[in-house]
Amino acid sequence: MTREKRRGGHLAVCGVMTAVTCVLGPLSIPVGPVPVTFANLAIYLSLYLLGWRRGTASCLAYLLLGLAGLPVFSAFGNGASRLLGPTGGYLLGYLPMAVLGGLAVERAGNRWLQGLGLAAGTAALYVLGTAWFCVQSGSGLLPALWACVLPFLPFDLAKIAAAVAVGPGLRRGLERAGLGK
Repeated sequence: MTREKRRGGHLAVCGVMTAVTCVLGPLSIPVGPVPVTFANLAIYLSLYLLGWRRGTASCLAYLLLGLAGLPVFSAFGNGASRLLGPTGGYLLGYLPMAVLGGLAVERAGNRWLQGLGLAAGTAALYVLGTAWFCVQSGSGLLPALWACVLPFLPFDLAKIAAAVAVGPGLRRGLERAGLGK
């Protein structure tokens, strides 16, 4: 496969994963001020398929599409008010989550370490999102943790487990098709 075709294939997979994130992002379960969303599952999978650089670019494209007005955030939200509002830190936290999780997916030799890396990236998302939530809403740290982190731990651990279970197989499929990272 020529370099140009390979690059075009990478762009296509990046676009597809951005679209998958845009489709899964609005699907949410309200559990408090921050809903459970499936965008992070799509981002976890994109890290397996694209690597940390392209996976982070796909995540950034998702955020920019929402900023531009497409209803891709939880509950079909969009715009700067979502990114700058009390829950915007969790959306912006997808970027460090993608970098940290993606580096682990690329460099860790086994699935347990990859899962730990995805969990570390998710922890970075929690730190940024919770700090932003506290500043924007005037909430104290403990109430914010109870409302914005603790209810999400089982959901996010399940999404990490799902990504670790299927991500390597999806990556091998892309590599067999000549579209591996």
